[in-house]
Amino acid sequence: MEEFTYIASEGTPLHAVALGTAASTIVLLHGGGPDHRSLLPLAERLTAQHTVVLPDVRGYGRSWCADPARHTWAQYTADLIALLDHLGEARAVVGGTGLGSTITLRAALAHPDRIRAGILIGVEDIEDDDAKERETAFLDDFAERVTSQGLEAAWAPVLSMFPPIIGAAVRAAIPRSDPPSIAAAASIGRDRAFRDVTDLSDLRSPVLVIPGTDARHPTALAEQVARTLPHGRLAPVAVSESLHTTEDLARVVAPPIQDFLSATDT
Repeated sequence: MEEFTYIASEGTPLHAVALGTAASTIVLLHGGGPDHRSLLPLAERLTAQHTVVLPDVRGYGRSWCADPARHTWAQYTADLIALLDHLGEARAVVGGTGLGSTITLRAALAHPDRIRAGILIGVEDIEDDDAKERETAFLDDFAERVTSQGLEAAWAPVLSMFPPIIGAAVRAAIPRSDPPSIAAAASIGRDRAFRDVTDLSDLRSPVLVIPGTDARHPTALAEQVARTLPHGRLAPVAVSESLHTTEDLARVVAPPIQDFLSATDT
């Protein structure tokens, strides 16, 4: 495993690791809360045919960024493109869990020439105006708890809302997290990734959709996204309550990802 730092478009140093030495590259982006280590077991299952790059998304792990203004979907997309440039990759497969799935979609729409295929693991909800307002308030409250009470107290009332795998990944990452950066990252709630699923109808890359099963990553939305994407493919598995560890996640989602990658390589 190789660790490295790359520089974002506005000069922030960001951290990533790479596993494998194959010519084909996959970038996998973790969700909001964990860091790149949450995807190590999955990456290890894919390295026989691919080099897998796992960045710490801005604000998480060792990619510190305590400026709330730098936590936008446009900035996260620019960070991904900066990573591809650093790697010398004109086009790559990109995917992610939760937050990482949203970045994948945004990048594939903004830079269709750079994203060869997408992998969405637990698609984040696309809210109406009222739900978006509630999400913003929720994340503002979370950021205030991080600042006033610390990371463990801030996450405590949140993690019961999600499947066990998400809670396990977040708890494991807390000792490696920078509290001011995590608080700043909550400002993404003030930005809006999409207004409607139909925003995705122009995305032409092949995309694998692996549903979530909680309110933040609703199964019905994942199914709708797979139908809306011109080349969407719904996986026969989901991020369910039965998954408790990152190894569980890798065991369940790696086979459909491998099948999808084999199909897109032809």
